[in-house]
Amino acid sequence: MNLFSRLIRLGGGASKSSVTLPAPGVCDSTINAAAEYPPDSTEVYKTIAEDTFVAASSNPEKVDMVQDEKAAHADGADEQMLGSNGVEDKLAERRDEVKFIKGDHQNGDAKIDIGTVNGGKPAFTGMSKEELMKYANDPFWVRLRWIFFVCFWAIWVGMLVGAILIIIGAPKCAAPQPLPWYKRGPHAKFASVETCRPEDVQVAKKLVSAGAIYELPAALTYDVKKPEVEEKIKHLVALYQGSDTRVILDLTPNYAAKNSQLVQDAIANPEKRSAFVWVSGGKALPNNWLKVGGNRSAWEKVGDNYVLSQFEDGYYDLKMNSTIIRNEFGAVLKHLVALGVRGFRLKNTKFFALFDSLEDEQISSSPKDFSLGPNEYGFYSHRQTTFLSGLGDVLYDYLSIVKNASDEAFFSVAEDVMEPQVYQLSGDSGAYGIDLPMYGNFVKVLSKSKPDTSLQKELDNTLAQSGTDSWLQWNLADVYVDTPQDPSALAMFLSLLPGVPVVAVDAVAYQNVTEETYRQITSLRKTASYMHGNLNLYQADPLVAFSRIKSGNPGYFVIFNPTELPQASNFTIPDNLPDKMTVSYFSEQYNNNMDNSGKVAHAGRVNLKDLKVAPHSSIILTYVPVKAE
Repeated sequence: MNLFSRLIRLGGGASKSSVTLPAPGVCDSTINAAAEYPPDSTEVYKTIAEDTFVAASSNPEKVDMVQDEKAAHADGADEQMLGSNGVEDKLAERRDEVKFIKGDHQNGDAKIDIGTVNGGKPAFTGMSKEELMKYANDPFWVRLRWIFFVCFWAIWVGMLVGAILIIIGAPKCAAPQPLPWYKRGPHAKFASVETCRPEDVQVAKKLVSAGAIYELPAALTYDVKKPEVEEKIKHLVALYQGSDTRVILDLTPNYAAKNSQLVQDAIANPEKRSAFVWVSGGKALPNNWLKVGGNRSAWEKVGDNYVLSQFEDGYYDLKMNSTIIRNEFGAVLKHLVALGVRGFRLKNTKFFALFDSLEDEQISSSPKDFSLGPNEYGFYSHRQTTFLSGLGDVLYDYLSIVKNASDEAFFSVAEDVMEPQVYQLSGDSGAYGIDLPMYGNFVKVLSKSKPDTSLQKELDNTLAQSGTDSWLQWNLADVYVDTPQDPSALAMFLSLLPGVPVVAVDAVAYQNVTEETYRQITSLRKTASYMHGNLNLYQADPLVAFSRIKSGNPGYFVIFNPTELPQASNFTIPDNLPDKMTVSYFSEQYNNNMDNSGKVAHAGRVNLKDLKVAPHSSIILTYVPVKAE
């Protein structure tokens, strides 16, 4: 049945009064108003034909009454409701549920509740455009919008400025610092301060040396403030003024002469005797200590006292850890820095007296010569007088004095330390109390005509025992005078190892190597792969080789052949090394020791698997690491 018939039927069941359902869009207030003020009770109805209701119900009960034409014309509701299929279409779309709730029994009123089917929630309806426009020009909302606008752009600009400041102020990735001058090397080793001459500057220039080493006589160590000694040092420094070479002095600080002020003060004042190993009032020798390398007692009698004298007669050993000597030798170092000296190498450090105990020396369990007797120096182990515990801390104390006097100065030793662990700090394992240790026999082994040990193992042991991060002094004075090796090959190979080559100007490493070779060495030592690169050793006996490589830079592959025959470079090549490399440099006699098929050229390409290295020669190859796939 259609809606109109249903409403009449339902309304008729409730009461005799009729209720007309308003058209969609008519609000409840209109219905309530109609109920409160009903129209005239006299209503006129007319009969409507059945065929007028196209969608009429099949129910046989028919209601043919309609409102008077006059009343219908007044509100127009009937025409809207009775349009062609309009009501059914709209109801089908809306799916509204209509509920009639009984009201006043006497008046026959009823309440109509129209809701959604199945308990659905009505859709939210926001403000209309007309309602929003009322606030468009309202002063409060205009001001609020401007506040939000300004705040948005202020925050945006603030973030932009903050981002720029962060970029500007963020710490930059510091570029690797170049090595300090004393690590760049090489250093030229001359003789005494007293024999320096202007020609030395040209010798140092040939080596492209960073430092020139001179020896200060032991007797003058504590006399550097005397005018005649001071003048010698000033003259030496003046020779190298304006050049890139700095003056380094070898000092002997562990003993003083009998006529020195230190000894005179100790004789006059017992409180000053703590600077020496001084035994007062002894009638017999304090122990069995002997002079270094000799067969006589190391004790000298001074009045009624005994004073330790391990070296020359008339020179007394100083206690290097005493407050008096610390002040005296510290003053010497400061004064020399003030005169222009920028480096110090100490001699006799293993003999530094640091003890109060005077126990006898024990017989050596492995003497060098079994024919030696108890009156021979080599008969004893000398654990009471050499490499004493705390030596590294004492040296570090003097190192601190030098660094405080000049941050570019360095402090080291002039001899093999032999027992590196003794020179390390007690509170920092692996750290030395000196700048550049000197350790090992690798230079001697390398220069032999027929090395009796594996060079790769000898080098590996030297670097491991001295410390992985150590920067050693490679003493080229240890090269045998009659070595069959090409001196330029030795210089090249040693100069690219971690450390500083120390070249004695009277040794074959200087006399038989050209200036061009040392310039090539210097240019390689300034590269990032050398200064900051990793060291990797490779073995293909009898050859020995290593690489130096820093990420982002070309690497160097250095090979040395100590034999008298060409040797194939049958290395086990790791994945990060390419088969083909570029020839960078090679020793001076390289091509002279090879036939035409084995000769190489600068910037030429060679296959590492097919390369044969010339006898007694070195070759330096450059490469770009292979990226792992």
